[in-house]
Amino acid sequence: MNRARWMILLTALAVGCGSEPADDGGDETTTGDETETDVEVVRETGPTADVGARAVAEMAPTEGNSVSGTVIFMQGDDGLQVSVDLTGLEAGTVHGFHVHETGDCSAPDGTSAGGHYNPEGHDHALPDSAPRHAGDMGNVTADDDGNVQTTLEFSNISLGGPNPVEGRGLILHASPDDGGQPTGNAGARIACGVITLDGETTAAPTAEAEAAAAPAPAAAPAAPARRRSAAAAEEDEMAP
Repeated sequence: MNRARWMILLTALAVGCGSEPADDGGDETTTGDETETDVEVVRETGPTADVGARAVAEMAPTEGNSVSGTVIFMQGDDGLQVSVDLTGLEAGTVHGFHVHETGDCSAPDGTSAGGHYNPEGHDHALPDSAPRHAGDMGNVTADDDGNVQTTLEFSNISLGGPNPVEGRGLILHASPDDGGQPTGNAGARIACGVITLDGETTAAPTAEAEAAAAPAPAAAPAAPARRRSAAAAEEDEMAP
């Protein structure tokens, strides 16, 4: 009898050891082959920019300086065109040129315009680098007469769309922007303006609009009447 009990007990133990463990409800572990998903930083787009919209910044010298002029911002399909027209600089000099946070030029040294316009929180950089401050427009260079006449284009700022610049300050600095941190080592602020929408839209006209506006071609002058010769007139009189 004892032998039979021992056989039953050994059989039960063998069956128990071969069974699968019960699910404890814990999380499954990965095999290690999966890679983490990169987190993409998505830029806020905001409203659509108003193509053809225009803004102007009248640049005035800060205390002790003489540079002045006008900067025109024009919104296009693919970005913002910035036309710079400045006078009163030394010949051949290079100057940092930035959009600043605040449209306020009341301080004699231009510091009331605040820091660089940087809504996305990037480090400073020159325009050929990304990401960068939205207001980082690089440098402009004076010609042999101390004037700046140039046009720049930017896709990271707009009028009324992503990173809008209307109402912001515009600063010309005394020295070149070298791309260094935190703001390019461009020195003192020698001119300041406020970027102001002027309400004028100058979108390029369509071909149909140009055709409609074109003046009608002038009518060809009428051919002068041919004068009859005296001989022909006499023949008419002699005819029966």
